[in-house]
Amino acid sequence: MISRKRFLNLVAAAALSLGVGGAASAQEVTLTLHQFLPPQANVPKLILDVWADNVEEASEGRIKIDRFPSMQLGGRPPELMDQAIDGVADVVWTVVGYTPGRFPQTEVFELPFMMTNARAASRAYWEMFETHMKDTDFQDVEILGTWVHGPGIIHSNREVRTPADMEGMKIRGGSRLVNSLLEKVGAAPVGMPVPAVPEGLSKGVIDGTTIPWEVTTALKIPELVDNHTEFTGNALYVLTFVLAMNKDRYDSLPDDLRQIIDDNSGLEFSVFAGGLMEDNDAPARQLAADRGNTIVTLTADEAQAWRDVAAPIYDEWVAEMSEKGIDGQALIDEARMLIDQYTE
Repeated sequence: MISRKRFLNLVAAAALSLGVGGAASAQEVTLTLHQFLPPQANVPKLILDVWADNVEEASEGRIKIDRFPSMQLGGRPPELMDQAIDGVADVVWTVVGYTPGRFPQTEVFELPFMMTNARAASRAYWEMFETHMKDTDFQDVEILGTWVHGPGIIHSNREVRTPADMEGMKIRGGSRLVNSLLEKVGAAPVGMPVPAVPEGLSKGVIDGTTIPWEVTTALKIPELVDNHTEFTGNALYVLTFVLAMNKDRYDSLPDDLRQIIDDNSGLEFSVFAGGLMEDNDAPARQLAADRGNTIVTLTADEAQAWRDVAAPIYDEWVAEMSEKGIDGQALIDEARMLIDQYTE
């Protein structure tokens, strides 16, 4: 005969087992989200966490998204896209330019002085992704969002007003086309992921960096350099980003959960992400101003010298695209048309 104590223990164990099983069935999917910035930076905190929270809430707990900032799953930032393709991570956020030339059509938005407004450019980027890139550049991965940041800025240890002021400076560039621009103005481009920039500046490995205002706060850039150069009107440059998911993982989801991912991704999410990055430029800029740093704002006339130096990059890029069987000029014309159309 089973004892009362033994009976109660069995009942408790059965209840615990049912509870665990119930939780497991309610939470059907756990996805890993991997990216390179610390969790307090604007993109993880205000964009990626919002996206993940919205997906979790809409799924009523059936999807759980584990977030891994600062490359906690291993590897280096340029490896993030392959991590998504290979299934090392289910979802990644990355800079497309970290893998130079691999996703060539996205570079149309990184051409100098192309971008006027991050929301407009991010909307154009998503539309051109669907039309031109979905089944070509990004055929091996499921793209959930495409966006650009606000105007790219030069942050340096000496004042920069003209292209000649860049001569001989070692400047971190974030993409192939940014590096090409730096070469055109006589600087020495240094490739490094953005998390490495503070150490590079503090150790004198670089004299400056090209990044938007919004990320300077997390990286403490205004404490490391005293000079910042921005441009009136069209941005000197921008970088392109994607939120990408492993294709097999996406396809394996039940239809209703895949629909939840879709409902929280795509065009409107891309516009939200790009716009939020640009919105956070102003507070970061103010912090630099409050420190007494020198902020040079070039007028459209003053920027013309930079435009003239950068102009050959367009012809070079069109020629490079032609070698890949891509009509680069048509992409430029379409991107300009869409950005102008969506710029308020």
